[in-house]
Amino acid sequence: MTMELRMARGETSLRISAIVMLVLTACLVAFDTQTKVIMLSIEKKATYKDMKALKMLVYVTSAAAGYNVLRLCKHTTTVSCSEKINKGSNIYLAWILFLLDQMTVYVTFGTNCATLEGSMLALTGSEALQWLKVCNRFTRFCDQIGAAVLCGYAASILMALISSVSAYKVMRMYSPQRFLSLKIR
Repeated sequence: MTMELRMARGETSLRISAIVMLVLTACLVAFDTQTKVIMLSIEKKATYKDMKALKMLVYVTSAAAGYNVLRLCKHTTTVSCSEKINKGSNIYLAWILFLLDQMTVYVTFGTNCATLEGSMLALTGSEALQWLKVCNRFTRFCDQIGAAVLCGYAASILMALISSVSAYKVMRMYSPQRFLSLKIR
């Protein structure tokens, strides 16, 4: 088995794992609701739409999962016809795909961080701003959001590994003897 085939299989398994974690994150947040009776007959329903960071987490993780599915489809067709592709003509595409992978990692990680910060405010409250704790009333909702944030961070780590594979592919196109010159085979 050649190095390229092993790298392709590794990238495929990383992308599939990232897609599973991203879809799991989006589903855990989007389908999480809990209804509690606040006063005698007043009910409050907690959903992901109550906090903008949770809405953004659903949108960003769904888009990142879609992007990884598209990259997975593109990757399998490229591997199957790799002998027909000229390495020099693909350098611009490799850079674009590398930058898209990087952007996906950063946006997903940033959204997870914003969600974690909002979740911590819901968990602890803020006396200075007179914000009440919410998670002492909606415990199941908060537990499920916490699990979703953990899955989101796991997906970010997987996508960072995918991005490092993309970086390796881009840098492999350049010669190690001369800085930024294409390899000639």
